[in-house]
Amino acid sequence: MEKPTQFYGTGRRKSSTARVFLRLGQGSFLVNGRSIEAYFKNETLRMIINQPFTQTETSNKFDVKVNVNGGGPSGQAGAVRHGISRALLEYDGDLRKILKKSGFLTRDPRSKERKKYGQKGARARFQFSKR
Repeated sequence: MEKPTQFYGTGRRKSSTARVFLRLGQGSFLVNGRSIEAYFKNETLRMIINQPFTQTETSNKFDVKVNVNGGGPSGQAGAVRHGISRALLEYDGDLRKILKKSGFLTRDPRSKERKKYGQKGARARFQFSKR
């Protein structure tokens, strides 16, 4: 049986979902049809996205195509990182130890807390006056 040429991983963070496709190649990176520099203008977010590749020493080995939606830039970057980690795991199961130790395989459960009735926000209350 031949080895597959494309590897898939789904990543989620906050309200963002990323579908990541890895193909063996030279290291091109497309996010929603645009380059990573055009989509994620912040250098820190690009660094977060590339963390799985730097940890596993597989940078410039894959062509990455990502479809991401929902949430804001930070949540989307976290979702892409999670998806890349899962796709790398599909490529090579031996990378699990490295990715797990770095915490890239664990879905971040934190999300926005809902607003409560009778309050200003999730935790903030309306001003209280005793007299």
